[in-house]
Amino acid sequence: MTETTHNSNQANLCRHLAHAAIATPTALAVAVQKSRFGKLHYQEIDFVTLHQRSDEIAFALNAYGLKSGMKAVLMVTPSIDFFALTFALFKAGIIPILVDPGMGIKNLKQCFVESAPDAFIGIPKAHIARILFGWGKGSVKKCLTVTEGGTGANMFASLIGGMSLTKLLATYSIKNKPTPKNPSPKNRASFDMVKLADDAMSAILFTSGSTGTPKGVVYSHKMFEAQISALKEDYAIEPGERDLATFPLFSLFGPALGMASIVPEMDASKPIKANPDFIFAAIEKYQCSNLFANPALIEVLGQAGTLKDKTTKGNITKLNSLKRVISAGAPATLPSIERFTQLLSDNVPVLTSYGATESLPLTKISSADLLKTSHITDNGGGICVGAPVEGVELSIIDISEEVIETWQDSLALPINTIGEIVVKGAMVSQQYYHRDLATAQAKISDGNVVRHRMGDLGYLDESGMLWMCGRKAHRVETETKVHFSIPCERIFNTHNAVKRTALVGVTIYQKRVPILCIELTDEAKKDKNFDESVLFSALKISALAHKQTSAISHFLIHENFPVDIRHNAKIFREKLAVWAQQELD
Repeated sequence: MTETTHNSNQANLCRHLAHAAIATPTALAVAVQKSRFGKLHYQEIDFVTLHQRSDEIAFALNAYGLKSGMKAVLMVTPSIDFFALTFALFKAGIIPILVDPGMGIKNLKQCFVESAPDAFIGIPKAHIARILFGWGKGSVKKCLTVTEGGTGANMFASLIGGMSLTKLLATYSIKNKPTPKNPSPKNRASFDMVKLADDAMSAILFTSGSTGTPKGVVYSHKMFEAQISALKEDYAIEPGERDLATFPLFSLFGPALGMASIVPEMDASKPIKANPDFIFAAIEKYQCSNLFANPALIEVLGQAGTLKDKTTKGNITKLNSLKRVISAGAPATLPSIERFTQLLSDNVPVLTSYGATESLPLTKISSADLLKTSHITDNGGGICVGAPVEGVELSIIDISEEVIETWQDSLALPINTIGEIVVKGAMVSQQYYHRDLATAQAKISDGNVVRHRMGDLGYLDESGMLWMCGRKAHRVETETKVHFSIPCERIFNTHNAVKRTALVGVTIYQKRVPILCIELTDEAKKDKNFDESVLFSALKISALAHKQTSAISHFLIHENFPVDIRHNAKIFREKLAVWAQQELD
């Protein structure tokens, strides 16, 4: 994407950080939890120091040869340096490339081939992988190593032909800037942040690849501003709040909202393996008012917090400081949300948000309203993901693989009709980076804006609420019927021996047939008297009782579903379909 300036505002999301550095200079901006030898420690930075440090890094990056418009991979674990570096890149107009390390070696290499980064900024482990697997080979000209150890980092950086962050700042100091224009609150030289056209490329965020090949989503400052506005207006987040942030991208919004980001000791790409005690401790220490967690982490925290223990006389963990919980990333599990709400004070909502890397947040629904819809979900009505946030327009169109170049209002289907979800709003991305075919398949031109085809299926009800019915790629079409994953699976998931199910299509006697893969609960797996035929009989009765599932009569038990690392909820149905076909052949 070129840096166009036609009739467009000039923007940089770092203006929010600059404002906070003046309005609340000594207020906490970021705290990072570290576990050492069984004890928890915390690193902290206030707004004015974060603003100054990111200024210093931005100046040093320019002096090092990285200029506005260049692209830099950022593979740094959540830390104060992560925040300072990210804001520095934005200030300098250098385009950060953010990837999910959990997507796998092959996908990571492809991401770097497509994005052709000019620089690679990462922790030592990331650099070792870069060298071993050839990430960015041929395009990367500058390397920067980020580590807590000064001397060791300098030695390592010299070995790989780069420079450590510590040495970078020592070599290129903003204090030597010839003519500082605007002194900071502490009379230090400040960096003149680059302001881009609000629709110019400011970042590339790669999708996780859990439902296909990872694609680089082109982000603009206009998108970031829309996301910040949604969090401020629709989620009523105010300056001075403290957020327990478990997802790196969302954690960046904290300082932009005048809110402190509290980063717990955990692998953000594997939230299901997080230590709940660490998270509870961080919430308690900083009296966090907001928690952002995906459904997998909600499940982990809910189970840990409601665990009865003799030493607590049966009391559950109470997170009394929280005013709201935001959950996104995968379809919500109603039982896990219901369990987690026991940890919260009365009337504190778990706000489930729907969206994707390409466009978020789009809708929201409170836990109280969501739980009221459980009977509809359990009977095959899909999952309610709520009403659109301010500025978002939702539409449903016919299910098709055809490219749609131009939007027509006649494309929109009537209410209560399942089709593909299409979204419009300022937070909707306009293109994928160097993926013209994917852009054509997902984007619809609508005058001066772009609508995005989510690749998800659903419908709008009479009140404008959106109901999710699964991925378009996961529907199973037969000669007589189209089966949608979420409506079908949720009917069977109500059985007490079933942990989760996955609908896939197989070929039997040259005909396409829906089959249900089943993962049992831990209790059922341990039950010596468990009878597979009894379970299948019960499921067939449930299937016949609902029109969505009446044609499903084939069942297979799978030991452990293949799922994505981050959410532990996105089932790799493509792999299950291959397995199921092999079982039947």
